Amino acid sequence: MPDFPYWQQANHWLAPTEVFSKPEWIIKRASMTEPRVVTFGCRLNTYESEVMRDHAKNAGLDDAIIINTCAVTTEAERQARQSIRRLRRENPNAKIFVTGCAVQVNPDKFAKMTEIDRIFGNDAKMKAETFLMPEHERVVVNDIMSVEETASHLVSGFEGRARAFVQVQNGCDHRCTFCIIPFGRGNSRSVPMGEIVTQVRELVANGYGEVVLTGVDITSYGHDLPGKPTLGQMARRLLAQVPELPRLRISSIDPVEVDEDIFRLIETEPRLMPHMHISLQAGDDMVLKRMKRRHLRQDVIDFCDKVRALRADVTFGADIIAGFPTETDEMAENTLRLVDECGLIYLHVFPYSARPGTPAARMPQVPKDIRKERAGALRDAGEIQLNNFLKSRIGLTENVLVEKENTGHTEHFAPVTLDRVIEPGTIAKAKVIGVEDGKLKAELAG
Repeated sequence: MPDFPYWQQANHWLAPTEVFSKPEWIIKRASMTEPRVVTFGCRLNTYESEVMRDHAKNAGLDDAIIINTCAVTTEAERQARQSIRRLRRENPNAKIFVTGCAVQVNPDKFAKMTEIDRIFGNDAKMKAETFLMPEHERVVVNDIMSVEETASHLVSGFEGRARAFVQVQNGCDHRCTFCIIPFGRGNSRSVPMGEIVTQVRELVANGYGEVVLTGVDITSYGHDLPGKPTLGQMARRLLAQVPELPRLRISSIDPVEVDEDIFRLIETEPRLMPHMHISLQAGDDMVLKRMKRRHLRQDVIDFCDKVRALRADVTFGADIIAGFPTETDEMAENTLRLVDECGLIYLHVFPYSARPGTPAARMPQVPKDIRKERAGALRDAGEIQLNNFLKSRIGLTENVLVEKENTGHTEHFAPVTLDRVIEPGTIAKAKVIGVEDGKLKAELAG
């Protein structure tokens, strides 16, 4: 499963964001002055949506809506189709372009939708020439497995955001039994280190105080590049060559593929934020084996222990699938106990959703009501861990990246509400005075 965006919504894969300015369900207009991009899914999609927005603007596609889809669950795909139909009703004269993983995996299904003017796959969507093609080329979807490179695209900024996402890698060489994403993204391929440094310098020059390194399987970074640099080596070089970058985050990581340079940065580099998000999926060995994951339960415990030994205040999040096929009550309990054992405070929990064409879809399925019940139990456990952590911050002074008016996130990615409005993008010191509705309440210093 690809890495996840930083978010607070429970259904983050299903809730689209509009890169233009406001959520698409708020904006209803018959004509537009700039292309709009509605984004579903991961933070890599968020980055790619910015690239597409620039390509569309440069191509003069003013009255265009681009929907960047997700294929991680069948529900995400359904939500995208629903959004396409709604956008067509509300914007009958607009050109509607649809792309993303759902299109790459199921191009024929989207080609049958009369609401869509043009369809293009994940490789084509990143090319400027795609937005200049003749209109009669309605469907442009190639064989994603034939793509061998991931080019860096200079993005000057992210509309309405205080943090920026930088793509360092795309695709995945692994074949987890529940996941369709490799067939939407192709095999793993990395962006050269020099191009990443150039991109980050550009973003910092434009006022971004925090950068998130993103990809589909970023701990596989570098195996296809000359010299085979690791993710940690790339991050170390990036921080050395862009000393003006205040904050760096690393997105979802596989605990058994973290290299020693990452561990050294955790221990010695204060600009690397103390928040690790683990691509966990389950906390039971049999379930993990049936998922074809690369780690076992003890690997996750050892990883968390090692990181905390290097930097005691590090917080952990995790992606977890509830009710994977063949999961018994005992197996589910092993995953639930791991939340407490590892102190996982930011949980992205999803009831298992079968993707046609994956091996897991052919396994004996857990009833949907049980999946939902197990997901609820996991979320409850995560909420307890989060509330305990938030309460532990009361009385402390935090460095808060202000994202919108009086809200933002700490270095540990704890959400904060400040006592007054401050310029977005500012990194401000604030004293925590309480906890309310799952967020820290803090007073700005000075």
